[in-house]
Amino acid sequence: MKPGLQIGNQAVIRAVVSPEMFAQFEGKVIHPVYSTVTMIYHMEWASRLLITPYLDEEEEGMGGAVSARHLSPSPEGSSIVITATVSKLEGNSVYSTVSVHNGENLAGEGEVKQVILKKSRIAQLLKKD
Repeated sequence: MKPGLQIGNQAVIRAVVSPEMFAQFEGKVIHPVYSTVTMIYHMEWASRLLITPYLDEEEEGMGGAVSARHLSPSPEGSSIVITATVSKLEGNSVYSTVSVHNGENLAGEGEVKQVILKKSRIAQLLKKD
């Protein structure tokens, strides 16, 4: 990795809740609110934005773990702000804490672990025998 990634670095994503973000299964909307699935997607994306400026050409990040708590609903039209903050650097792993706000409300929170690997190693892991 390139130098510069450190504890406290932040990345922010902003979104507005729209129907494709609703809680749904098999195409059936369960609740017309920001889904936990979409929240986790945004948490991983914000966390990825933390590492991308520091990846060497031959490196890539892979998800290692996600934990999330969905704390309050966000209906259609809600402005969502997802903030990822580097919380720990350990070996080739980057940990971030993530908060999801809907205005002043904390809508969700969690942690994401990303593992930085050589692209050649990833190719080996994905190779079918």
